[in-house]
Amino acid sequence: MAKDGSSIPDEEWERFLREAEAGTKDAPEEPSARARMVARRLREEPGTPEGWRTHQPVRRRRNKIWYVAGLLVAVGLLVVALAPGRVAGWLPGGDGGGDDAPLAAETNRPDKPPATAAADQLPTVDHPFRGSPAERWADGTAGISLPAARATGWMNKDQVAQALARSRDFLVESSLDPGVLRGERPRKAIALINPHQKDVADFLATAFRAPSREDDPLLLFSRFDTSKVRLVGDVIKTRGRVTYREGERGAVEVTTDVTYVYPVVRAAGGSDEVARTIVRREVVMSWDDPAKVVTEKGTLSLVSYKVDTANGGCDTFTGYLTPEFSAEQATSGPGDGAEVDPYDRSDSMDERMRKDRDEGCGTATRT
Repeated sequence: MAKDGSSIPDEEWERFLREAEAGTKDAPEEPSARARMVARRLREEPGTPEGWRTHQPVRRRRNKIWYVAGLLVAVGLLVVALAPGRVAGWLPGGDGGGDDAPLAAETNRPDKPPATAAADQLPTVDHPFRGSPAERWADGTAGISLPAARATGWMNKDQVAQALARSRDFLVESSLDPGVLRGERPRKAIALINPHQKDVADFLATAFRAPSREDDPLLLFSRFDTSKVRLVGDVIKTRGRVTYREGERGAVEVTTDVTYVYPVVRAAGGSDEVARTIVRREVVMSWDDPAKVVTEKGTLSLVSYKVDTANGGCDTFTGYLTPEFSAEQATSGPGDGAEVDPYDRSDSMDERMRKDRDEGCGTATRT
């Protein structure tokens, strides 16, 4: 940022305009989330791309809860007889350990949903994750595992490691920061976004001033209205993966797919009924080569962002997650969309979106 407050120095801006107008091959480009999204979609799914914000970002949300040979064989049989629980953890989709053991980090997409707990295991203020798969998930940042760094695109190994760590910082500041969860503006997260992305800057400005279906801050940030609900304790359960590859013009493109579980009670004093809001977000970020893209040091460009929410509100665009408790659930029926287990991470976000696009409010099979 130039000292006079302009986005880039005048001489650099004039050089950019001259080179861009002349079609200079190596002229820095202003980043556009829309352009990145279309190019990425064309690479991955050949065909006619959809319009900006018609599929990218996707904003479907749910809020209805409707409970609805030889020696080896011999050794194997002996192990099954002596330790059947351990064998179960070796099977496809198994998570290892006993039913109460913490899960290992998610390094690949699982092949099936997690097991269903007994229906009578209801959450309490002292045990807000009881009865849900999240009880075995890691706390906060520990659930967002990072892959090993390697030289990619314009970055060396150390630079990639830093980009991965900064990408996780964005997730922490946008979805785990206590102030943001209390409804404060996510200033630290926004400061990590390349200010030269005009479409993203416009989205952010509108989303906090006048949230709507098209401009919803919940696409990127988790926020609760503290006049209505408050978080239980200071632990948010998380589970997710971070991957990366070389993107456009040698950039390092980082994809994050994380599920967050937020336990809440009503804000009114004495309330002890615990409800859980589950938010799954996929955020794709690009760490651009400053020689090829107009950017600021230490900032990322957003390529895409998608969200799928259970018990967080549906068609209620207030800028806050709005969980329901038993009283509201008793007077509301199931959603008009597909039934989905919000803890199921065996499908990709694109698959999740395709299942229920344009189907209205879906039905969460559990929270």
